[in-house]
Amino acid sequence: MAPEVTVRIDPHVHSDGSYDGHEPVEMLLAQASDIGLDGVVVTDHDTIRESLRAAELAPEYGLVGIPGVEVSTAAGHLLAIGVTERPEPHRPLDETVAKVRDAGGVAIVPHPFQRTRHGVRRGRITDCDAIEVYNAWIFTGYRNRRAREFAARNDYPGVAASDAHSAKYIGRAYTELTIEATSKAALDSDRIVSALADGDAAVHGRRQPLHRSVQHYAMGAGRKVGHGVAASVASFTRL
Repeated sequence: MAPEVTVRIDPHVHSDGSYDGHEPVEMLLAQASDIGLDGVVVTDHDTIRESLRAAELAPEYGLVGIPGVEVSTAAGHLLAIGVTERPEPHRPLDETVAKVRDAGGVAIVPHPFQRTRHGVRRGRITDCDAIEVYNAWIFTGYRNRRAREFAARNDYPGVAASDAHSAKYIGRAYTELTIEATSKAALDSDRIVSALADGDAAVHGRRQPLHRSVQHYAMGAGRKVGHGVAASVASFTRL
């Protein structure tokens, strides 16, 4: 039997390069290392600069460097993991998924069905590489259960992620992968990205503290309303 190693990855975290992140990638990497993770993917909103820097710095913290971005598609948010260039935002979901794959990455739908957080609606998910079935920022467990049931029914692999916006919440949910390798030192981004799409992953997690989830939910709802008002104003001014 070929030797195997087990790695723990948090594939959805935000740095201060994102409009809603708070801390530099160095702090995120240090925290991930301190709590025993093997890697984190910085997935800032529609910008990949800090993620590329985090991937480059990761080995200094004993972590595998994996770049990524949370890109806004016409249907909602999509995690592009393992890419080194940001896909063009606001394009159709299926087109963006194809672009991510062409770039050697995996396309994962985060927090599905959550309209206040720009989650892709159920009927719009026709192709992806995995579904985020456990997101630590979920207000109640209901949304995670729906995501898990949808993934199982449609034969999509499931992943778990903290969706942390500050270092102290990294690792509250994570994805565990078992990969053929002689040691963790033999792993690189490509091997982990491939394993994420293979579907043989275990998900682990616990929700964020309730008061933080309430605050996060309110901020997301406020942004959703703000976007709607802005769109209405823009539409009116075109008349």
